[in-house]
Amino acid sequence: MKKYLFLDRGIIDGHWTSNAILKLNQITKDVENNPMFREDYFSNPSRPWEVRYDNGYPNVFYDKEYEIFRCYYTLFTYDIESQNTALEERTNKQYIPTSSRITSVCYAESKDGVNWVKPNLGLVEFDGNKDNNILMRYGHGTSVLYDEDEVDPNKRYKLMTKIEYSHDNHFMAVAFSSDGIHFSDYIEWPKYNPQADTYNFVFRDKKTNKFIMITRVWKNGVRIVAKCESNDFINWSEPEEILRGNGFEDQIYSMPVFQYAGIYLGLASVYHEGDRTLPDFDLVDLKLKFATDLNNWDSICPGECFIPRGEGIYPDGEFDCGCIYASIPVEIDDKLYFYYMGGNGQHTNFRETSFGRGFIEKDKFAYYTQRDDELEGELHTGLFSIYGNDLSILADIEEDGYILIELEDKYGNAVQGFTFEDCIPLRKADGFKKISFKDKNLLEIGNKSVKFKFKFQNSKLYALKGDIDSCRRKY
Repeated sequence: MKKYLFLDRGIIDGHWTSNAILKLNQITKDVENNPMFREDYFSNPSRPWEVRYDNGYPNVFYDKEYEIFRCYYTLFTYDIESQNTALEERTNKQYIPTSSRITSVCYAESKDGVNWVKPNLGLVEFDGNKDNNILMRYGHGTSVLYDEDEVDPNKRYKLMTKIEYSHDNHFMAVAFSSDGIHFSDYIEWPKYNPQADTYNFVFRDKKTNKFIMITRVWKNGVRIVAKCESNDFINWSEPEEILRGNGFEDQIYSMPVFQYAGIYLGLASVYHEGDRTLPDFDLVDLKLKFATDLNNWDSICPGECFIPRGEGIYPDGEFDCGCIYASIPVEIDDKLYFYYMGGNGQHTNFRETSFGRGFIEKDKFAYYTQRDDELEGELHTGLFSIYGNDLSILADIEEDGYILIELEDKYGNAVQGFTFEDCIPLRKADGFKKISFKDKNLLEIGNKSVKFKFKFQNSKLYALKGDIDSCRRKY
């Protein structure tokens, strides 16, 4: 059984679709619990090493082995400008970073995904003692992969980072761990040293079984998303451009990637500069990208934010009103939770950053609905093969709404016995609902390839799943 998200343009026949528009399903923020933790430099008691999270680059996952949620986050453990500027003084002062800043990685964990603790790890000395949650010093944009497919228990946790001793002395490195806390000595990349001044996100590609790092390079003055590949997590390929935004105004600052329903989804933090008069100047939005292969990316509903920034402006706005950097989702109780760092000010200015989350229901990233509410919507897919009798659609259907389905041959002719008149109409629903016809079994289609044609009113169409396989001639 396969699942297809309607946001994937490769399965849609856009030429015949009528009065149907794809809309992004923004996350629902966990306002009851947000923010879950924040910079503690000015807290009481103080954590003096948490002087500025900056972007944070949260790396969150649920560890089945230890039955805990883990969060690895990047921060400045030394930043003289932030240390010497009280919160009440920051509104009328421009943040000017110095080259003496030290980037490090800290660790937090949770049993329920809501209540987080910052344990004393006893690993890194700070101000004369090791009573802190610092995992490593000088790590920039660090990510940790919990690799369930790894057979060597000493390499179950894989760490990727840019070691940044100074602006002139930095290099890419990896490390391994059996418990996610105590890592081996760093292994420097034997070849290549990308700028990588971003979130260096790693994952194991289920399609190729290769390790992938999503990082950033610079070209012609703008930030560019790049990827590197590895078979052993030690030897990595030269960075290759895979995505760029739109000039100065929409640069991709970072983009963790995850695989879902046979495609790749990217959580792109989009940075805006180029015109100081614009309201989003120097702010960072979180937008959703998708791809069927890692080299060719597209936007889902350009202009819409997947995790919207909060209301207000610095210093009185909501904790996430300025900049957002997210982690890939964690599934909890049939919902996908997206943990993220939210800053309350401009990217290059003073801002305080906190850790929060939001969620969507599984599979509900985006949906087709009517462009004009007064008219019926019509959605056409490309060709599919049918090899069983299971077929269902994920949809939200209102009380007065409906969805009808018809099967067509490759020429657009209705298949006898599978017309709109033969379809059992789908009514009120908020999940997957079986598609069936009055007198026919889907297996009677045989080896013909067919298209699905949907007519709908007051409905949202998210996904299709069943004993079907897309004939991806336009992929």
